[in-house]
Amino acid sequence: MTPTLYGISNCDTVRKARVWLTGHGVTHDFHDYRKGGIDRARLEGWVASHGWETVLNRAGTTFKALPDADKIGLDAAKAIDLMLARPSMIKRPVLDLGDRTLVGFKPDIYAAAIAP
Repeated sequence: MTPTLYGISNCDTVRKARVWLTGHGVTHDFHDYRKGGIDRARLEGWVASHGWETVLNRAGTTFKALPDADKIGLDAAKAIDLMLARPSMIKRPVLDLGDRTLVGFKPDIYAAAIAP
């Protein structure tokens, strides 16, 4: 299976991950979820694996710009609905390796996960 990197093309961290993958000879697909969206089942899977607290990017400007009412009482269901409505609130990047996913980019974690 070819890994798929999910993110937003103009995100610096996504760019770093793409450069790292290419530089390490890892052929991969890229899915820009700002342009192509994200399906509920996939997002629910990421939340089930990593927790909504990890998958929801609360440090970004999109989340910070939300009305306070949308930020109150966050749980997995509410976080998923917010991320589906505004995919730029999904932590970036998410690397789907088929048998597992990695959220965020750290070269040492990518190296350990992709090592032969």
